[in-house]
Amino acid sequence: MPLRQDINGPDMVLAPGVYDPLTALMAQQAGFSAAYISGASISYTMLGRPDLGFVSLSQLADAVERMRQRVEIDLIVDADTGFGNALNVAHTVKVLERSGANAIQLEDQKMPKRCGHLAGKQLISTQEMVGKVKAAIDSKTSSDTLIIARTDGIAVEGLEAALDRANAYKEAGADVLFVEAPKTGNDLTIVGQRLSGSIPLLANMVDGGDPAVQNADALHKAGFSLVITAGSLARATIFAAEKLLQTLFENGSTAACNDEMLSFAGLNQRIGLPEMLAESERYGPSGSDN
Repeated sequence: MPLRQDINGPDMVLAPGVYDPLTALMAQQAGFSAAYISGASISYTMLGRPDLGFVSLSQLADAVERMRQRVEIDLIVDADTGFGNALNVAHTVKVLERSGANAIQLEDQKMPKRCGHLAGKQLISTQEMVGKVKAAIDSKTSSDTLIIARTDGIAVEGLEAALDRANAYKEAGADVLFVEAPKTGNDLTIVGQRLSGSIPLLANMVDGGDPAVQNADALHKAGFSLVITAGSLARATIFAAEKLLQTLFENGSTAACNDEMLSFAGLNQRIGLPEMLAESERYGPSGSDN
């Protein structure tokens, strides 16, 4: 079922943040119908850098394409500012659609952008963002592709101004609204009350971010149709990797971590080696495709 139908249905879509084919595959195997390709997590893992606008369109598109080749679930892609003005946004949407994106998220920050939960953000005008949203809508080739309009207005201009921006983006044709980084749980509730019903809403569950993380079911009841956990998987991976590397450095062995790792066979099972070997037999000397 297309993502558009899912988020307009009675149930919520919960999408974990992923950043490469392996994490996208893990999300699919865990039973999720969609995954969120986090721009921040791409920057962390591809570049080893913070989310300060370092990832290029070509790097993002390559990451999306590699994930699309491996998984069938819906891919929601964080495209930051769209990599420029409205004309750049049009190009970005076309590139990411071809790469396999089912939804493309655009935000109203000035370039270079920064993580939605960092201080010091700057915004473009509402009118410029409206033009970007319209360019994105006009440029997509599939009616199933969603354009998500994100505003970082709360941190810069306050809640009411952010709600005004969100309404302007809705009028411009956005399919989903994302009001980033509410400062309190009450702010989050107000966003749901003021905007839900007329357009699907996205909420970001950020561990340790603003506001404190909530349960996805509670967010659904508050009016949010799409809930993401953008950076949790990257943070968990870094935590586990640091523990293993420290153990190896101190002990000269990873044996103490064996109970916290997959076996070699377990790894190959997860990534589909048995199926690929069986497929290769069809094309071997004794194989048959009949």
